[in-house]
Amino acid sequence: MYATAAVMAGKGAPFQLREVVLDEPRPDEVVVRVVASGICHTDLIVRDQWYPPEPPVVLGHEGAGIVERVGSDVTSVRPGDRVAMSFDFCRTCRNCLRGRPAYCTDFFPRNFGGRRPDGSATVRTGDGSPINASFFGQSSFSTYALAPEHTVVPLPSDLPLEVAAPLGCGVQTGAGAVLNSLAPPPGSSIVVFGAGTVGLSAIMAADVAHCGPIIAVDLVPERLALAAELGATHGLHGTADGLVEQILEITGGGTDFAVETTASPAVLRTAVDSLNFGGTCGVIGAAPMGTEVSLDMSALLFDKSVRGIIEGGSVPRLFIPQLIDLYGRGRFPFDRLIRTYPFAEINRAAEDSEKGVTVKPVVLM
Repeated sequence: MYATAAVMAGKGAPFQLREVVLDEPRPDEVVVRVVASGICHTDLIVRDQWYPPEPPVVLGHEGAGIVERVGSDVTSVRPGDRVAMSFDFCRTCRNCLRGRPAYCTDFFPRNFGGRRPDGSATVRTGDGSPINASFFGQSSFSTYALAPEHTVVPLPSDLPLEVAAPLGCGVQTGAGAVLNSLAPPPGSSIVVFGAGTVGLSAIMAADVAHCGPIIAVDLVPERLALAAELGATHGLHGTADGLVEQILEITGGGTDFAVETTASPAVLRTAVDSLNFGGTCGVIGAAPMGTEVSLDMSALLFDKSVRGIIEGGSVPRLFIPQLIDLYGRGRFPFDRLIRTYPFAEINRAAEDSEKGVTVKPVVLM
């Protein structure tokens, strides 16, 4: 099957629309005609080669579309079904069997390896040369994507696909960090560092969880204003003098929970320093491999915790429908983060994301 894909030819290179050949679906795979795909920070840091796979590569991991074909063993979806695509996992390791697929022991090779788990390529050039793909089990910067059955999530017929697309990663990551991983009791204080897609999703989730106060920290005044509209009770500029002291004052001695989305070691240090005794900081931001952070070990003795969170600790087929239900009831208006672009303008969409012009760019195929 031929497809048009946004191929990244080299480190930091712009995406180029090219015709590629999609492999035939295996018995447990699904071909999805991609209608919309969000652009996530992870796509951009792989473009810049903080993480693999190496170019040439087709990225994209927030795809939504319509099932075109299914493998012979597929039973949960059929051609014509509307689906979102999310991350891949093995289903057989200890963590997967415990209902924690985001911490699958095979997570990294399955989502960043550029190939199927057996090493075979899913995308090739017209002359048969393999191109790295299978990014998060999908590579949705393409008019067609090949995905394992267990990674696709059926969608209701009335949810626009351009709205559904970011649920596959960015939105579920921020919301799940709060609702699944941190699980704050009502009345808990929480500080969210970074008011991008992940951070704003965390703020909306904190509002759903009846947290208070909910503090947003960012460098862009417009982002702080949006955070206030989405549930934040306070907004603080990230470079303000005495930032930790301000948080301590607002929360009455320190925050119960902090969410760090920026991947900055300095911001992570601030987040941990802002915790009250017994507080927990969830680390979501993906920094370059080998990045280290300095923390005050004596402060950690006061029952302070730092924990990493991947994909919001979510089970996508369970959690994405929950978010859709909250959205339908007006309690989780994540559509306010989205701006759409034609597929041909994917590089402008990526640039707008990096400049902070757009919170969540979604390209329409």
